[in-house]
Amino acid sequence: MMTRSFRLPALVPVYAASLVALALLPVDASAQTGKTTAVIGMTLEPPGLDPTTGAAAAIGEIVHYNVLEGLTKISENGSVSPLLAESWNVEPDGRSYTFKLRRGVKFHDGEAFDASDVKFSFERARAEGSTNKAKKAVFDNIARVDTPDPHTVILTLNQPDGTLLFRLGENTAVILDPKSAAATATKPVGTGPFKFESWAKGSAVVLSKWDGFRAPQAVKLKRVTFRFINDPAAQVASLLAGDVDAIPRFQATQSVAQFKSDPRFEVRVGGTEGKTIVSINNKRKPLDDVRVRRAIAAAIDRKALIDGAMDGFGTPIGSHMVPSDAGYVDLTAVNPHNPDKARALLKEAGVATPLNLTLTLPPPQYARKGGEIVAAQLAKVGIVAKIENVEWAQWLSGTFKGNFDLTIISHVEPLDIMVYANPAYYFGYDSQAFRDLMAKYNGSINPKERQKLIAGAQRMLADDSVNAFLFQLPQVSVSNKRLKGLWSSSPVFANDMSAVAWQ
Repeated sequence: MMTRSFRLPALVPVYAASLVALALLPVDASAQTGKTTAVIGMTLEPPGLDPTTGAAAAIGEIVHYNVLEGLTKISENGSVSPLLAESWNVEPDGRSYTFKLRRGVKFHDGEAFDASDVKFSFERARAEGSTNKAKKAVFDNIARVDTPDPHTVILTLNQPDGTLLFRLGENTAVILDPKSAAATATKPVGTGPFKFESWAKGSAVVLSKWDGFRAPQAVKLKRVTFRFINDPAAQVASLLAGDVDAIPRFQATQSVAQFKSDPRFEVRVGGTEGKTIVSINNKRKPLDDVRVRRAIAAAIDRKALIDGAMDGFGTPIGSHMVPSDAGYVDLTAVNPHNPDKARALLKEAGVATPLNLTLTLPPPQYARKGGEIVAAQLAKVGIVAKIENVEWAQWLSGTFKGNFDLTIISHVEPLDIMVYANPAYYFGYDSQAFRDLMAKYNGSINPKERQKLIAGAQRMLADDSVNAFLFQLPQVSVSNKRLKGLWSSSPVFANDMSAVAWQ
């Protein structure tokens, strides 16, 4: 056996310097002394709180690392460290992982954590009918879960997976207890530093510190409230009024300068795994014609979109990876902005203009504001995109089920280029060549070969114009300057509150 390092070269988030301008108002230092509560603003309310059955990123923003934990933990810089697993060994062929588990860990309801919970959680995730979004990419590859003793778990894989340790740190791989798993969506029970207290639908979720946590002295906050504020103007107002202490993914980017010049706040700009795209329904005519999809991509001016919708925050991308990903290739030149080419491609495809399509937009500003810009750009080449604004639940129940023409969404899961190998996924890309390429990538343990294969996968998606790839979603964080420990970049979408404290 060989022991693998705890660190994966999977992600290197992009940082920008935090700026705090000249003081405008004096700050009462004593006001925060001894404060043990925090209110965190979020844009979207999740449909449930079980990340092992629901796809919404907002689930993990509340429960991941706070309430629910996995075998490994992904840190802000993308490194992987032990969490419920103390250590692991990997066989040279990359197909067998042996995990040694922490002892003395309990769930919030008093149930003891052991290897049987890991086995239950992983077999539940790979079971027939599982809605775990990592089922195909991760859990279907687990051939067997062995538990030789209560503190040891052995995973045997069908094919080597060089990303497994990172994957086990994602919220899809959190460990649940069989007795409480069924109620996780409404009352999650985990092993984390905070326990679920309440959920006022449409308003907030409240977590409270769990004194039974294995290291309670390290957790400084006694209560954390996640408040849902999807209107950018309301986000600004809530911060200025002190109703919220931080918004880690601040939507009102046009107000960043205001907060930079206010001494009460700290502004930080980092990167996320968010691949913001115009998703195209590859199964619908005439969108099933690659020339039409290329025309859509050519009609879009990424820079104008980033400037107009994101106030200049965002990095253009040309395929389904972001610059902080290992193996990223800049393919923005494959489908550059070229309205004349867009019109020619439509004509070549035999599409009479105006081509009428529906552009479905979920609540985030990048979608709503960006959608107006995209629709205007498409109109210039003869594509009339009728905007349909929907709430997040509608997007999940309709668009995410394949009922759409075009939509704008940011895919925030790391390493999720794998979804393009699933023809049943909502945008309906069906390419045997891509599936074969990803099978080779997943089966390889040679770093150089993997690098070459993932580069080829990105280029195939760009050449096929599966979607119109727009930009990396930035993370603009605005917080009370005395609240320390919040992540400034998100290799996974989580708000890890375990090390957050007032100073």
